[in-house]
Amino acid sequence: MALPVEEWRLCAARRWAALEPALREGLPAASLHDTLRLGCGLLRPEAEAAVLRRLCRRAPVGKEPAAARFYREEGNRLFGRRQYGAAVRLYSQVALPSPQAASHEFPDSPEVSVCFANRSAALFHLGRFEVCLEDIARAESHGYPDRLLPKVLLRKAECLLCLGRLQDAASALSTVENKIAMDGIMSSPAHQTLLKKLSQLKLKIHEKESCPQPAQAACGDIQRKSEIWEENDNISGASSSLSLNFDMERGRHLVASEDIQPGQKLLKEEAFVSVLCPGESCLLQDNSETAWDTRVTNADLYCHRCLRQLLASVPCRGCSYAKYCSQNCADVAWEQYHRTECSLGALLLTLGVFCHVALRTVLLVGFAEVSRLVEGSHDNDKDLHNPEARCKHPSEAPDTRTGTRGIPGCNDNGQYQSSYQAVFNLLPHAEKHSPEHKFLCTLSVVAICKQLQEAGLEAAVLNQESSEKCSKPEPCEKTAGELSPEMKIMAEAMLRHVLQLQCNAQAITVMHESGSGDGAVVNKKPVRLATAFFPVLSLLNHSCCPNISVSFSGTAATVRASQPILSGQEIFHCYGPHRCRMRVAERQQHLSQYFFECRCQACLDELESDVKSVVSMRNSFLCPSCRASMQGEDMLCCSNGACATSVSRESLSCRLQDLQQQIKKALELLKDRKADQAIKMLLKCQMDAGNFLSPEHLLMGEMEDHLAQVYATLGKWQEAARHLKRSIEIVEVHHGPSSVEIGHELFKLAQILFNGFAVSEALSTIQRAEKILSVHCGPQSTQIQELQEMKTCLLELPRSILQRT
Repeated sequence: MALPVEEWRLCAARRWAALEPALREGLPAASLHDTLRLGCGLLRPEAEAAVLRRLCRRAPVGKEPAAARFYREEGNRLFGRRQYGAAVRLYSQVALPSPQAASHEFPDSPEVSVCFANRSAALFHLGRFEVCLEDIARAESHGYPDRLLPKVLLRKAECLLCLGRLQDAASALSTVENKIAMDGIMSSPAHQTLLKKLSQLKLKIHEKESCPQPAQAACGDIQRKSEIWEENDNISGASSSLSLNFDMERGRHLVASEDIQPGQKLLKEEAFVSVLCPGESCLLQDNSETAWDTRVTNADLYCHRCLRQLLASVPCRGCSYAKYCSQNCADVAWEQYHRTECSLGALLLTLGVFCHVALRTVLLVGFAEVSRLVEGSHDNDKDLHNPEARCKHPSEAPDTRTGTRGIPGCNDNGQYQSSYQAVFNLLPHAEKHSPEHKFLCTLSVVAICKQLQEAGLEAAVLNQESSEKCSKPEPCEKTAGELSPEMKIMAEAMLRHVLQLQCNAQAITVMHESGSGDGAVVNKKPVRLATAFFPVLSLLNHSCCPNISVSFSGTAATVRASQPILSGQEIFHCYGPHRCRMRVAERQQHLSQYFFECRCQACLDELESDVKSVVSMRNSFLCPSCRASMQGEDMLCCSNGACATSVSRESLSCRLQDLQQQIKKALELLKDRKADQAIKMLLKCQMDAGNFLSPEHLLMGEMEDHLAQVYATLGKWQEAARHLKRSIEIVEVHHGPSSVEIGHELFKLAQILFNGFAVSEALSTIQRAEKILSVHCGPQSTQIQELQEMKTCLLELPRSILQRT
């Protein structure tokens, strides 16, 4: 959720409507400095602040013993059902210190230690032995009950044995033996089970020491392709085949300085700052009975700092929200920003990701640099009102005679780096945002800064070293509840960043995997994982027909050419509305949020053509009577002259929504392992859809895809392949034969053919999928590696089998 929750937006709207007319009229033309100064006096503790306190109670981020018990019991229940992955996630919710933990260090707690031990058991069953050992160590160091220790130590020995660390395994068993000897004679069934397990492990170690296994070559050892890469001297992270240009119409933009081939890497950039997008369950409704939710969101699956996928998370010591992939990530996040953010968790969830990104940006940079650039922007604001200096303002007329020097965001040497200076110079479009939106953002930023000040965190935000180096504003007497001059500077920078994010926020996406039931075929779809600032990536202008693809790995973005780009041509990114997915009118409406009218070639071609757009034709409705295409806007008429059928677009749209709901129910049946019922429902949906949707409608392709998924679950590979091939035909019509969408579909088809032992067809499909995905995602991507592993396995089959297939 980028913007604040709806209730806060409504509260800000009421406050805006109650302002004096002079204030409302003056805000559109006000500078960020003046806007912030106005907002500082408008947040009323008895009204807006009270609303925020109530809303924050709906985003619980504290630690409750009752919640820990709930998650532990749910984890035990799933463990008993052998749902070990789900159990790990629930045990992770328990692995949190008590509310009394005031420091950043875990307190010794038997309850926490038992949780780590339980999680280690689930990890062992998942075959994640290294991570299992880490949790066992955590359990031992947090006061694990002495009477339960032998069982955990046996698990440790078995992990070490599985990892081939025989000496360490023997040492762990020796510790268990000593422990048993110290505890005396044990005759209970549980103790006898321990002794039996101990003897079995000692025997296994002896066997492995006597007959050492020969070193085995890694299965499917793939030779990774190295990518040719020469970095640009003037643009950090960019290829030397790019140059930075500026003109009054397109602003800053990147241009090819030489011919570029498809798949060529053009840019690799780490996010300057990123914030994980919270899940829907993080914000509860007022009528919610409990704050404890077992639904899994991105906040449970990915590290809140580096965005790597989580297995056994390391939680924040102060809040129940932030989770990390390692202790190192937790410590770095704490030192850089989470020390300050931790107590503001509920407020940041309420006010949205944009406000969170803005706060984290200034925390990472520090007060000295923020102050320098904010005060410099005040000088530029003065220049804008000075006719003699106006033409010298860098955002208006950079000195292109000196190369990149003078282009906003570049340093004195003319280098454009992924730096705070580059972030600060991204356009906030303050004059183009609606006054109501500026007011909402201002109130939100002021609320965060006041909370920081009231919580005694002002010194942590400003930090002593920075504040001593910078030139402080003139001291003035501060009234109760008023922001200090330093905090006003930080608030002004945050307001700038919130407004910038409207046009410059980059969604970090990840291919989310949803298994087909048995894990044989993996369905992948891109989902938004985080919101980030990428200063160099932000240089790319939009086109509805882009010539690059962007992929993500953790917090790093990689840009590759998706088609040939000639020297002198501009590098274009797509901001969302691709020509294959929307009609030109829909695209223009979507792009209005970025404050420009798209004049890319795709839009111009459609606007100048009298022919109905291809996208519209493919996703059109059919006549319910004769199945000819329907034409019109609100009231649709059959294009067949002999048929007089007419129907409202609204009624057909409602019919489409009902169909989508039925498909959703079919997928729920599949999730509940009721595959036969899912097939019946999907086939009925397919028949109903054929009566009023074009055969090339995207929903027709989605149903074919779902049917392929169900048949794959049942191991009916030929049926699955037949339906998926039909889905691929429809996807290709919409997105083109070399699109990343086709690449993902071919990847699934390769899995189905591989599992169905259709060797020859699988090999040809793998080759085609590799060719497409390597262009869009690069040779190092996970999907490419999986395809190569499948190919290696197939090619190692006996020649007689290859000839038969």
